[in-house]
Amino acid sequence: MSGRLFVVLGPSGAGKDTLIAGAVARRPELLWARRVVTRPEAAGGEPYEGVSREEFERRRSAGLFAVWWEAHGLLYGAPATIGDEMEAGRDVILNGSRGAVGQARLVFPHLKVIYVTAPEAVLARRLAARGRESEAEIAQRLARAAFPPPKDAVVVQNDGSVEDGVSRLLAALTPPMRNAG
Repeated sequence: MSGRLFVVLGPSGAGKDTLIAGAVARRPELLWARRVVTRPEAAGGEPYEGVSREEFERRRSAGLFAVWWEAHGLLYGAPATIGDEMEAGRDVILNGSRGAVGQARLVFPHLKVIYVTAPEAVLARRLAARGRESEAEIAQRLARAAFPPPKDAVVVQNDGSVEDGVSRLLAALTPPMRNAG
């Protein structure tokens, strides 16, 4: 049996990593794909492997990414090994990017897109609290948040407690019941 790929998208500050971590804690059989990012690991946030641009390009050229993209001046890659995990029957969750969904669909045509969002005021508060961006950078991220989700995305509203958001994400991961007969 093949596993499924869930690509989680949404604006910065929507709580994607927090919800993914909560979902994996509740359902340890889920695999959170550890991205490779051209950012030092000391910058914090999600669990990722920080590499130099040169190392990223070496890995990309060697075909070590299932999908890769550039956003906010950084390069991001999802390891090619997620395909092996899916073949082994594991469901994989990837914190992705709107700009990489088309590329990801070429590799994984049956992926499911989940769009995590929250009201702008909540996003602004969360971005300011993490302390990684200037006010101008936060304004840029909030402007990008106005773009609509992909048409086929399941929308998860993350405007309440972490527990509520995790429950909503887990519900989005659950396949719909099929009618018998």
